[in-house]
Amino acid sequence: MLDPTLLDGQKFQITIQRLCRQLIENHNDFSQSAIIGIQPRGIYLARRIAEELRNIIPGQTILQGDLDITFYRDDFRRREQLTPNQTKIDFIIEGKKVILMDDVLWTGRTVRSAMDALMAFGRPEKVEFLTLVDRRYSRHIPITADYTGIEVDSIASQKVVVSWKETDGEDKVVLLSDKN
Repeated sequence: MLDPTLLDGQKFQITIQRLCRQLIENHNDFSQSAIIGIQPRGIYLARRIAEELRNIIPGQTILQGDLDITFYRDDFRRREQLTPNQTKIDFIIEGKKVILMDDVLWTGRTVRSAMDALMAFGRPEKVEFLTLVDRRYSRHIPITADYTGIEVDSIASQKVVVSWKETDGEDKVVLLSDKN
């Protein structure tokens, strides 16, 4: 049986650092940029990226927030009762370059909902998207990531699970199928 682990340990950390270097290359000093994690799991990626950026470029102010998309989802009324998460954006996004972040890009619907939710806070100059894992062949909406940690070719019956040491005890990405 194949190991379902796609990323862990040092490779996980190197991937985070590589994404940070790409952001630095495109955003330079971050004075006009903001990082926003999509609730619930994208916030861990956004917090980790912001923390790593502060280590790489000390003294730099890195704006980081959390965005709840519960009431912007296109399946909001079709699903069971959803419990909203907390949005925490304590800065102005108007005119900023916003980098939305989520752990897994799959159908694109979460990102679309996040862009709708984001507009309630103002009009950013630009919106980019960063994901740790891009499940390439499953889009329902034409959304692509500007920054990608790893790409995974998977089928609909498989599931990508991202574990964060802050909540799950370890940094790891696994691809699960019905057999796992």
